[in-house]
Amino acid sequence: MDIVVCIKRVPATDATIKIAADGKSIDTTGVQFVLNAYDEFAVEQALKIKEQLGTGTVTVVTIGSKDAQKELRDTLGRGADKAVLLTTDQWMHDGASTAAALAAWIKTQPCNLVLCGRQAMDSDNNQLPANLATRLGFACVTEVTKLTLENGTFTAERDIEGAREVVTCKTPAVISCHKGLNEPRLPSLKGIMAAKKKPLEEAAAQLPAATV
Repeated sequence: MDIVVCIKRVPATDATIKIAADGKSIDTTGVQFVLNAYDEFAVEQALKIKEQLGTGTVTVVTIGSKDAQKELRDTLGRGADKAVLLTTDQWMHDGASTAAALAAWIKTQPCNLVLCGRQAMDSDNNQLPANLATRLGFACVTEVTKLTLENGTFTAERDIEGAREVVTCKTPAVISCHKGLNEPRLPSLKGIMAAKKKPLEEAAAQLPAATV
């Protein structure tokens, strides 16, 4: 199974945020950036699925500046096979333009499953997974807290108000991962060394004009 994991580089939650001189972005001076916390669950789940099946690939992709190579290297150190940076100098994008750029790239790749974090810790809008699935024509299950795979069919559980919903779907699918789905592993020394030999590719992001 070929799995694509969409991640985002975000400011650390304890960072002091100041508005930049343009009045539209943040002043990144002294701001520490990290892998989005919800995306860690997505990366871990992709690795678990590959380990369960004993075959397949895990490719991690993000949109951003060359600084995002750090977070991509982090995922390679955890066990991902390949990383792709869709480059842009823009600071932030709305959910629709981000989904459009990711979908344009994913359509050129072998892909049975797309995993995303529930939401990004900075924009906090929870729009990307469903928007991306619509553009790809994939099934979609969001905010998943338990996921099993058997005979090509996924069974996903998600918390709803006062209950837990159980959904089954076949691939191709987009699944967004919530806290509690798993316990993300950290990069090991062996993994960090191996990551240096793994491919990290770059391509220009095909971003339409922002809508918000």
